[in-house]
This record gives sequence, structure tokens and C-alpha cells, in this order.
Amino acid sequence: MVRRRQIYEGKAKILYEGPEPGTIIQYFKDDATAFNAQKKGTINGKGVLNNRISEHVFTLLSNIGVPTHFIRRLNMREQLVRQVEIVPIEVVVRNVAAGSLSQRLGIEEGTQLPRTLIEYYYKDDALGDPMITEEHIACFGWASQEEMHDIADMAIRVNDFMSGLFAGIGIRLVDFKLEFGRLWDGDYSRIILADEISPDGCRLWDMVTGEKLDKDRFRRDLGGEVEAYQEVARRLGLLMEEGAEVTTVLDLDKHRKKKGS
Repeated sequence: MVRRRQIYEGKAKILYEGPEPGTIIQYFKDDATAFNAQKKGTINGKGVLNNRISEHVFTLLSNIGVPTHFIRRLNMREQLVRQVEIVPIEVVVRNVAAGSLSQRLGIEEGTQLPRTLIEYYYKDDALGDPMITEEHIACFGWASQEEMHDIADMAIRVNDFMSGLFAGIGIRLVDFKLEFGRLWDGDYSRIILADEISPDGCRLWDMVTGEKLDKDRFRRDLGGEVEAYQEVARRLGLLMEEGAEVTTVLDLDKHRKKKGS
């Protein structure tokens, strides 16, 4: 198969020209970064698991009417998505104090927040993705007021749905990151959900033990990153049972690579 033209390579994904106008192929890498790429490493099989988990979550969100860029999964590491103009804002939705929020405000990690908190960060690796306000966004024209209303409304809706989804499998949705894009139709555009939703961008804690099932295992040198991601996929019903044994998509990916496909 001839590899299509590469458009962009980020910390966790590579984007290629899609087979049709207005489409992109999104390839999930095993690369792992933390602290604005100051810490780098590899989590073998992460890309395969994130591709499958993100497909599952985006499909469920589409089913409840949340517009997304996801079209379909192509193979174990690639999915076909709509080409959008990414809004240069990372949206962080917080339900529980953790990470930078705990550090900035001195709130004990694990404290349930009195209400869901939405934070905005300017997407710029060189600047360390600084935290910004809606005033900054309006001042510099990164998004219109109408677009920000749509973004905030969708963020809350996604949070409500995902909190229930993960609670149903014994996982506490602590916080997560979203990205949005403009889908253009002539001179008009609308905001849709883009990027991915996976343990890379979510804090997911076991409701009983508090065990971290996300990228914090890499950030904090806890080990067991692949097992944590696999556990999330298993609870979501995305692993295949074969008799008494579980065969994961990671095993299949290794088999595919050996065959040279």
C-alpha cells in the first residue's frame, strides 16, 4: 500500500492526506510525552488501544447527537476523520481536583469539586500551553462568542455522558482534555469535536481502589501503563475473549507486524 502524503506529526499522532477531499487519516503512535514533552518515552501498543477506545467513545457520542470528526476506524492504528480547522484551544473539564489544579491551588488531589470546572489553554508547545480565559480568546480572536458557547455546551454534554459511561464500569472520570475544530461548508463553519478521547487525555481512577488507569502512570513513573490502558479497554468491552484467555488488540498488532502487513 502506498503511504499517502503526511500532513502533520504531533506528540501522539500522525495525520495523512485522506482518500477523499475533506478527509484525513489519523495514525496513533506509541510515543508518550508528559510535562509539555519534557519527558518522552514509548508505551508499546498504546496507539492500538487508544485508536480502539477513541473510536468507541466517539461513536457513542455521535449516537447521542454530539457532532464529531470521526468517520470510521480503518485498521488497528488508523482512523478516517473529517478535515477540520482546529480551534487553538485545549478545553480541560475537571470533576475532581488533580494534577495542575491541585498544584496551583493547593487542593488535595482527589477532592470532589463542588461543580464541574472548565478551563482553557492556548495550544502552543513553545509556550507550554498556557492557561487562558475567555477574555483572552475574545481579545485575540481565537474563537467567536458563539463558537465558545457551542464549545462549552458540548464539553458539559460530553462530561455528563462520559461520567455515566465510566461510572457504569467502575471508573471515576476525574478530568479530561477536549479539542474542537471548525468544519467548513463554503463560507460557513460549525464547531465539532475533534482529536481523540483516550487514557492519554483523561484521568481515570478505579472507583474502589483509586488505581490510576491513565497516562499518569507514565507521568509519575508508576509503571504498568499498557496494563492500565488494557484494563480500560477491557471494561469497555473492547477486548476479545477466546476461551479462558483474553487476546488483546495489542497481541493482534504484534502478529500483523510479524506478517509484514
